[in-house]
Order: sequence, then structure tokens, then C-alpha cells
Amino acid sequence: MNIILYNTRMVSNSSFETGEAGSRSNDVRSVPLDRIDHILLDELRRDARTPNNALAAAAGIAPSTALARVRALVERGVIRGFHAEIDPEALGQGIQAMISVRLQADARRRISEFGSKIASRKETLNIYFIAGADDFLVHVATVDTATLRDFVVENLSADPAVAATETILIFEHIRPRNTHGEK
Repeated sequence: MNIILYNTRMVSNSSFETGEAGSRSNDVRSVPLDRIDHILLDELRRDARTPNNALAAAAGIAPSTALARVRALVERGVIRGFHAEIDPEALGQGIQAMISVRLQADARRRISEFGSKIASRKETLNIYFIAGADDFLVHVATVDTATLRDFVVENLSADPAVAATETILIFEHIRPRNTHGEK
């Protein structure tokens, strides 16, 4: 779980706050990445604390080159930050869920306001503005199912902007071994 200010960072780096689509840190379509970049990204994805000399060894390049490559990936917006993965269960939040939220048709002009409000809740780990029948996917962690129910009822169902929600409990998070490298 990336929870260290990720939910608020995501909002401040997105169109939620600025009202503009494709802010610099989210729009990386034009950034060409080579095999070395992918190796560095895969290593950092597995462990953001990987030392520079280990990154260099994995990519088969000099440490100075690895450092310059990682800095360039940060500057170009490919790497948006380095985060600690916190186990919510270790913090007493053993219940995790994904909640899909559909807003009322007339409330869609308030998407930014709704996204910011839900992102600011302590239970929210991540919030995604999505395409499809629903408008948001909210990843939450709570102490127990009663607290999860209260979150849904008090923060979502009670909001007149919300048309519908669907809550999906997460039993286990299975992290992919290699999520972006070449095959």
C-alpha cells in the first residue's frame, strides 16, 4: 500500500485540483524508455530503497550512469515519488476494500470536489477517477467491517452526489514479480 501522502499527492498532481487534463506528472506518453530504463524502474518498483550501486549492477551500467538515469526519470515525470509500503494490518486496519462509486448525472460537475473530499479521509489509501459506468474506485483500509460500513454509509451513501456504490472486500494483495519489464 502506498499511503504516505499518496492520496493527497495524487489529488494535487491531477486535474482534481487544477481542472486541467494531462498535468506534467501524469502525462508521460511522449517519454521514450529503453531497456535500461525498464530495468531501473523494475528494480525500484520492487524496492524503492535499492542502493544506486545495486541498480547499476542490475542494469549492467556504471553507478554514475544509473544515478543520472534515475534523476532523468524523476525530472521527466516517469518516477513520481519514492514511497514506503505500509501494511495497514500492522496499523490495526485489517479490513481493506475497493469501493466503486457512481455519481448522480447532475453531480458530475463536482467530480473534483468529491474526489478531494474522499481522498482526505483517513481510511482512504488511494482514489482513482475511472472510465466506465462508475466514476471512482476508492481503496480503503479500516479496523473492522463495522467501520467499513460506517465509512460507506456516512461518507458515500449519505452524500446526495452519490448515485450508487459497490464494496468489494480484499482478501489478499498479490504483488506481481515483474510488472513492467521486457519478457
